[in-house]
Amino acid sequence: MDTLMSLTAYGDNAQDALDKAAERINALEQSLSVTIPESDISRLNSSAGATVSVGEDALTIIQKSLEISEKSGGALDITIYPVLKAWGFTTGEYSAPASEELASLLELVDYTKIHINGSTVTLPEGYSVDLGALAKGYASGCAEDILRSSGVDCAILNLGGNVCAIGSRPDGEPWKVAVASPFEDEEYLGILTVEDKFIVTSGKYERFFIGEDGRKYHHIIDPETGYPSENGLAAVTVIGESGIECDALSTALLVLGEEKAQEYWRKNGGFEMILVTEDKRTIVTSGIAENFTNSSDRMTEVIN
Repeated sequence: MDTLMSLTAYGDNAQDALDKAAERINALEQSLSVTIPESDISRLNSSAGATVSVGEDALTIIQKSLEISEKSGGALDITIYPVLKAWGFTTGEYSAPASEELASLLELVDYTKIHINGSTVTLPEGYSVDLGALAKGYASGCAEDILRSSGVDCAILNLGGNVCAIGSRPDGEPWKVAVASPFEDEEYLGILTVEDKFIVTSGKYERFFIGEDGRKYHHIIDPETGYPSENGLAAVTVIGESGIECDALSTALLVLGEEKAQEYWRKNGGFEMILVTEDKRTIVTSGIAENFTNSSDRMTEVIN
């Protein structure tokens, strides 16, 4: 999953549970990666329009992606993979594609063309998917399930910015989770105190490159334009009880922008969020406001 992961648990069965969780995460990598030829996703991407049978994990993630895609009006779209690849965000060979190339590739981006029937998935010829916007969140949820079923009720998991806080700290106090800041002059945005929550942050600061034109291009691509999203939002943190949903929403809301992200939250609910704008405003939903301590001298805006 191309990231550093840290899993910490406490209790008599902690080490055995962590070993099982790590094994599960590694198995997910083998089935979900776009770069492993034998994975479910690679087989689907190379199917040339044929129907492919996939495992339960890939099927669950694809189904969830379609749900969030529909609710967000396409702000999340896992068929964006050809565009991501053209920008070099999946290969490391960064370059800004020509507008003509992007226009051609965008003809292969449409989540509504994904068809699921039982345990099989069909993509139109030329289409391909990438589960990067959901996989770490799903993996953190799987790890949580293993730990809880093993009797662990005190753990903190960090899968590359996807944090899962299980129970409270060993001293009984809530976990304190630092929220990453998208600004170079700040180590972190603030501190969240949480119990039994997933905390996922997506930001334009995570992966980017400087093009030959001197412009900064980040990896959060707007499926409508094929270009990195530019809407005034710099980062989004989502707090909730589902790892995969928090992961998916952190990307979708960043693409939607400030106003539409707030509209989505008010309409759908079920999670809390922190929005950070490029002009350094911090906006927090009311359900998490009392649990967030701003580390800067900026005022925190609370929305209802």
